[in-house]
Amino acid sequence: MALTPSNMLPLGTKAPDFNLIDTVSDKRFFLKDLRGKHGTVILFICNHCPYVIYVNSLLVSLALEYQEKGISFVAISSNDVENYPQDAPHLMKKVAEKEGYPFPYLYDETQEVAKDYDAACTPDIYLFDDALKLIYRGQLDDARPGNEKAITGADLRFAMDHLLHNQEISMIQKPSMGCNIKWK
Repeated sequence: MALTPSNMLPLGTKAPDFNLIDTVSDKRFFLKDLRGKHGTVILFICNHCPYVIYVNSLLVSLALEYQEKGISFVAISSNDVENYPQDAPHLMKKVAEKEGYPFPYLYDETQEVAKDYDAACTPDIYLFDDALKLIYRGQLDDARPGNEKAITGADLRFAMDHLLHNQEISMIQKPSMGCNIKWK
C-alpha cells in the first residue's frame, strides 16, 4: 500500500461524463442521471483500502445529510480486479450493502473514468456545482488511520456548506491521501 496524494484536477473543470454499472442495482447510469440539484460529490473508493475503510461510516453520514440538501453522492471503483480480486463488482455490492451506502457504487472496468477525472488514490474526492464545474477536490479532513485525529469531514463539509450558501470556496485545498488506484 503506497500512500498517494490526489492529482488535484484544476478547479473549474467540467465533470467528465460516464456510463457505468451500479454494482448494487445492476443498472447503468450516466452522470446526468446522478447529479444533484445543487451539487454532486464524486468519490473514487474501493473495498480494501484502509483509508477508505477508515472513513466509510463518515461517507455514509455525510451523504445522508447532504443528499437531503440537494447534493448527490456517487462512488466509483476503478481498481484492477484481476490483481485485486477483493475489489470485484460482486464484492463491491456486498460492501455497499454492509456499509449502507445511500449512493450508487459504480464499477469503472476500463479505468477510463478514473483517467478522465485524473483520479490517483482512494479516497479521491471531487465536488461539482449545479453546472458540474469542479469547485473542490481534496481531503475529507486531516484524519488518517493511526494519526488519532477525529474524523469529521470538515474540509468537504466546509466546501459543501459554502456551495449551498453561494459563498466562495478557498482555492487553497489539501489533496486527499490514500492507497493508489490499482492500474492494469
